[in-house]
Amino acid sequence: MAKLVLLDRSDQGVATLSLNRPETRNSVSGVMLDALEDAISELTADESVRVAVLTGVGETFCAGADLDEVRGDRTTIHRLLMRLSHVMRKIHRLSIPSIARVEGAAIGGGFGLMMVADFAVTHPEAKIGYPPPETGLSPAVTAPYLLRKVSPGRARAMLLRGGTISGRDAAQMGLVTELVPIAELGEATHRLAMELVKGGALATRRMKRLLNALDEPLSDEILDDAARVSADVVASEETRGRLRHHREG
Repeated sequence: MAKLVLLDRSDQGVATLSLNRPETRNSVSGVMLDALEDAISELTADESVRVAVLTGVGETFCAGADLDEVRGDRTTIHRLLMRLSHVMRKIHRLSIPSIARVEGAAIGGGFGLMMVADFAVTHPEAKIGYPPPETGLSPAVTAPYLLRKVSPGRARAMLLRGGTISGRDAAQMGLVTELVPIAELGEATHRLAMELVKGGALATRRMKRLLNALDEPLSDEILDDAARVSADVVASEETRGRLRHHREG
């Protein structure tokens, strides 16, 4: 069986974590999130790693949560959303800079993984944001991070309306660090990573530690509550009915 998350280290100190379910547009399952957390722990223990890049194999960064698990029982749903929340905060709290290389789409949980990175590089045609509002899914698990990326008004509009925006619009909102043609995505990500590697290792880690401390209001209690809101909504009869209708339509 192919590994669900690939971890590659370069001689320059860049570790690339690649979501490896291209046949599902890299939708995240509980098992994939376990693998991603293990990979993050592995690179965290390696002091030679200076920058982490998160990307997806194939033409899509991450299309969100695995719909088979989203349609599962309450226990499966709660575990999936809580695992997603824990992996997101682990990326956010890394002691090294992180870059999301976003090709194709970053939707739902994929959008969350993009937002918790320190930098995001994408292309104008990318689809970024949330599933269609008619699915009834709740984006609460990502809400705490979105509120720190954009103004409260823009965050409320995205969270309440759902749906996606283009990579170009995401850049204008401040959700994306660099916007480049899709053919230049790999080159732009590598260039940014090399720029970050040039910084002093101690200075960078100390700055990340300070930034993480300044984000202290994003407590585990708040993030757990946000994940539970998403899970409770997904497990509700209303949303399950909407998902059935959406699938059949």
